[in-house]
Amino acid sequence: MATLEEIAQLFYGDGAAIPGWGGSQEDLIVLAARVFPGKAFCIVRHWILIDLAVTPGEKEKLTNLGLLPMTLFAHEIVLDSRGRFQPGMWVRSNFGLSFSQGCMFETNSTVYLLWGPGQRKEATVGAAFSMSAG
Repeated sequence: MATLEEIAQLFYGDGAAIPGWGGSQEDLIVLAARVFPGKAFCIVRHWILIDLAVTPGEKEKLTNLGLLPMTLFAHEIVLDSRGRFQPGMWVRSNFGLSFSQGCMFETNSTVYLLWGPGQRKEATVGAAFSMSAG
């Protein structure tokens, strides 16, 4: 179980600044369609790419499943291509499959398009997955 301090650090602590996509929303959608044709996408702003602090054994298990020890939290959804999320909502992804172009975080079901600046931080699995919408 995550402590309040761990969660506060994740949201308010220092992280490495990442510029994300600096162009237009339309150009970002075109890029995603070219790199991940047919895959659902979700454009997000004010995001945190989270490197999960895992043990070597946990990392090996994730790697064997084709997953990265990473997840994404975004404070604001701009557009979800399949209408699963409404604009203005927040979202936390599942484990990632890839992070490419400095602005696309892929999971099994979705490519999160990181529009504008965000941060990269490290957190425990408990802190990162403590957020839920229910």
